[in-house]
Amino acid sequence: MDDELHNRTVNQDVRELGALVGDTIREQASRDDFETVETLRTASIAYRDGEADSRQGLHQVLDRLPPERESIVARGFTTYFELINLAEERERVRAIRTSSQERSLGDSLEVAAEALAEEDERTAERILEDVLIEPTFTAHPTEARRKTVKSKLRTVALDLETLDERALTDKERGHVERDIDSEVVSLWQTPQVRNRRPEPTDEAINVQWYLENTLFDVVGEVYDEFEGALEEAGHDIDVPKLFEFRSWAGSDRDGNPYVTPEVTAETLDRQRRVVLERYRDALKRLSGVLSQDGGRIDVGEDFEKSLSADRERLPEVAREAEERYPREPYRQKLKLMRERINRIDDVRPGGYESAAEFRADLDVLAESTEENGAESVVSAHVDPLRRQVDTFGFSLASLDLRDHQENHTEAVAEALALEGIDYRDLSEEERTETLTEAVLQDEAVIDPAALYRDEDADISETARTVLELFARLADWQAEYGDDAIDTYAISMTEEPSHVLEVLFLAEQAGVIALPDHSGIDIVPLLETEYALSGARRIMGTLFENEAYEQALAARGDTQEIMLGYSDSNKENGFLAANWSLYDNQRRLAEITDDFDVTMRLFHGRGGSISRGGGPMNEALLALPNESVSGQVKFTEQGESIAEKYANPRIAERNIEQMVNAQVRARQRALHEPEEEVEQEWVEAMETMASAAREEYRDLLESEGFVRYFEQATPITVIEELNLGSRPASRSEERTVEDLRAIPWVFSWTQSRCILPGWYALAAGIDAYLKGGDSESAEKASGDAANRGGDIETLREMYDEWPFFRTTLDNAALALARTEPEIAAEYAGLAESSLRETFFPRIEGEYERAAELVTEIAGRDSLVRRDWLEESLHRRNPYVDPLNLLQTHLLGQTHRTDAEERTLRLTVKGIAAGMKNTG
Repeated sequence: MDDELHNRTVNQDVRELGALVGDTIREQASRDDFETVETLRTASIAYRDGEADSRQGLHQVLDRLPPERESIVARGFTTYFELINLAEERERVRAIRTSSQERSLGDSLEVAAEALAEEDERTAERILEDVLIEPTFTAHPTEARRKTVKSKLRTVALDLETLDERALTDKERGHVERDIDSEVVSLWQTPQVRNRRPEPTDEAINVQWYLENTLFDVVGEVYDEFEGALEEAGHDIDVPKLFEFRSWAGSDRDGNPYVTPEVTAETLDRQRRVVLERYRDALKRLSGVLSQDGGRIDVGEDFEKSLSADRERLPEVAREAEERYPREPYRQKLKLMRERINRIDDVRPGGYESAAEFRADLDVLAESTEENGAESVVSAHVDPLRRQVDTFGFSLASLDLRDHQENHTEAVAEALALEGIDYRDLSEEERTETLTEAVLQDEAVIDPAALYRDEDADISETARTVLELFARLADWQAEYGDDAIDTYAISMTEEPSHVLEVLFLAEQAGVIALPDHSGIDIVPLLETEYALSGARRIMGTLFENEAYEQALAARGDTQEIMLGYSDSNKENGFLAANWSLYDNQRRLAEITDDFDVTMRLFHGRGGSISRGGGPMNEALLALPNESVSGQVKFTEQGESIAEKYANPRIAERNIEQMVNAQVRARQRALHEPEEEVEQEWVEAMETMASAAREEYRDLLESEGFVRYFEQATPITVIEELNLGSRPASRSEERTVEDLRAIPWVFSWTQSRCILPGWYALAAGIDAYLKGGDSESAEKASGDAANRGGDIETLREMYDEWPFFRTTLDNAALALARTEPEIAAEYAGLAESSLRETFFPRIEGEYERAAELVTEIAGRDSLVRRDWLEESLHRRNPYVDPLNLLQTHLLGQTHRTDAEERTLRLTVKGIAAGMKNTG
């Protein structure tokens, strides 16, 4: 513990919060309930510590529990994890503050500034101008906690911060501890499981909370610290805009029919209202600061012109301002600015037309204030607001629209059929030609607005909704500005026509008017092996297409391309998917370079390792140099949003690490545009990836595997959980292909067998070491596959190649969170023939992967971070009883309603204990 900065330790927090849960169970339930939970807790710890030979004692207790006590046990351990997660969050803040004070914080803005100090000022400026980081919040249903529960936990977190960081009297400390106690009691009495599935609006409001309550307040600090670090490093640079936030919540229709155009309209309106309210509050606070006497300062000509223009624009308000603030020109200006904010969505004239206009007023105010010797006032109060306007504009977060390509094809086909064109029967080449000609001709072919409004039109509901979306997109951009909703992503893009269909619909709706204007970036989402391997065919055709070339030019010749990590992993397995994504990023960079187009990669990452998750700063630094244009975009999903952005200090640290990584990655790419990777390493990866994919696909396609998955994981329970508004499957069928990536990973995580994060890794590495036994490995690398590799080459790859190191470290995290003995309990639920077929195979792959990873990385433990090892050691004995209770309930052929609720609660508790769902 740092005596100067903090009053507590993580062990103290864990101990006291754990005791508080015990007290609550004793008081709110009964002493017998408390004793049961204690018995399970101590028995689990005893087994983990080697003081018991088996978990038989745990099973005996659980087997005898009546349903009402099962519920108490599930609630007790779930509540414990929710509170212990707060204790670990507080410990992370301690580490950040202590390291910052000692100036030993890695991946910091100071480190980035020192890297830029090696460059001349012009090169440093260019690097910063190139960088734009766009975290994109999604509504994917991987956040297992209710909003009410999150609110209560956030209150406890603030109380822990008070105890840790403030000097309190005994009486004050007692009051805070009483408040924590009351919140825990309230938490205990609050239903943990949602009684309804959240609606898309709920999900959009949840995402909005982090933008409004955390990120809005920290962005100014990040820029201020970076500019200070650059100045200290010897560069006097005005840092340009480095990041902005985007959202899919309320606008992502892929597979979610509940995200209607009306939901998107509500989201745009609500975000506008929220951000304008924040600006009104900021201007009011600024008015309390800028109280300078006009008789003692010279406000300057630019300020006088600006104030005069506002007086002419709003004469009545100007008179009120002069009466209220005589001889206080800055306050008069600020009152007029507040009124202009008020009138943005008002029928009265005089409101700001754009965020840029508002920013210009702030610039005039800042320059006048600085000229009067108040630079510190500008730095402390005006600059943060300017950065907020740059980042959040008048929309809080720009929305991306997304839908499945099949829906666009259906809408185009039905609309063109009404005009006598049989689009469905056209070949791909004919479709491309038809769409191009339709976009380039002066006369519109269809009227999306008229079609969707015509109730007698012979079109399906799918087509009607798509047409409505494009028609209203034009209206939304007219009302909120192009920047509020300016990207359209196309899921499962596999042909050039899938992109041109969106171009056609947008052009017919008036969103695009070539050659001068395009209101949207059209973003193909490449997520299948067919699409990725056909990237040159898809993108090359588009770049050579006359209509698309004009649309791209209108967007600054920047092409955003999204890569789907989740479905790629589910289709190909962990190692093959990672290699395919890395290799295809290099290929996409080559394609865009050939056509002189700037590429912005959009990484569709999930929160879990198996869906592309892992430390973001390491991921950014592991990208191939060829793909690092400076602009990068990635999804932030589920509980990872709460983990990264709920706490202001952690949010600031997360942004700081991303900026550090992207600045350094762009600097490296400038000096080494093509990453030099040893050919021997590439051949090794080809061999490993091919063999790994073969083993993974063989597992998934083995007869009975889907039934084993159903029986050895809680997938059937997860599908019924009210986690998100989106269905768990794309259709009613039960196949791995049809199942969404989130419940696929969620199910394996619950059973403590995180197969999607490591399966077939060992098979791939062994194929390389043995000389490529598999047919695909031999085909992939030719003679190199037959020679056999050595562990020293793999160690060299780990030490010197960021991609390989990050891939193995991520697999190590998934392996470390896997518990074979607990997974065996779930396997025991499957039919004996299925269990005997699949579990030994999975367990053997796990054991060999763990052995190989530690050998290659040159360490004794899978985990390379001490704090994570401590966390797993702290958590495992408490997750185990929840897993055993879950398997006990899953094994029952008939469950009462109470037992069903308890089963769902175990899912929440394990998710909290694992700090991960999907």
